[in-house]
Amino acid sequence: MIRVVIADDQAMVRDGLRRILQKAGDIDVVGEAGDGVAAIELIRATQPDVALVDVRMPRMDGLAVTRELAGSSTRVVVVTTFDLDEYVYPALRHGASGFLLKRSGPALLVAAVRAAVAGDSLISPEVTVRLLKHVTGPRPAPRALVEPLTERELEVAGHVGAGRTNAEIGERLFISAGTVKTHVAAIQRKLGVRNRVGIAVWAWDSGNVAP
Repeated sequence: MIRVVIADDQAMVRDGLRRILQKAGDIDVVGEAGDGVAAIELIRATQPDVALVDVRMPRMDGLAVTRELAGSSTRVVVVTTFDLDEYVYPALRHGASGFLLKRSGPALLVAAVRAAVAGDSLISPEVTVRLLKHVTGPRPAPRALVEPLTERELEVAGHVGAGRTNAEIGERLFISAGTVKTHVAAIQRKLGVRNRVGIAVWAWDSGNVAP
């Protein structure tokens, strides 16, 4: 079981996150905290695999919590209502393993927890686009493909690069979200990347971002 601590100053939010995670089957919420200081104490006492941390909390905000836990065995995934630059970049710079908007949905939340445990990172699609747009300097040559992408896979990769979810991509391409998920998995394999962020980077580097 993946052991998780939830830190958010709103009890209703903590309850909602806990319910989502407990339904995953392989995740156990071992504690909750309503402020940053309590979160640090709880995390040090329970040594969870992942801490879900809100940005705006009393006594110590989520960015300070993330910085405090840098280098520890607990991976931090920031879950917040706000995708402001002043939150996104410091969180990732201080070692957060993910940055999710609370509106991202249950599937992405569970995926982010699992990715963090695997040593990977997962960032909300909307945030990914903001990050990529701030990349400066010449673009590196796109990575060599394990095998060529199909025309449909190129379309899907372009929409991932634009920050769209599987459901949004499915609506635009008139295919199901499940089919999009299958294409995304194939694209990751062919590009040799581990998540959607890697696909988005490739799409930007290769000039294949959908309008």
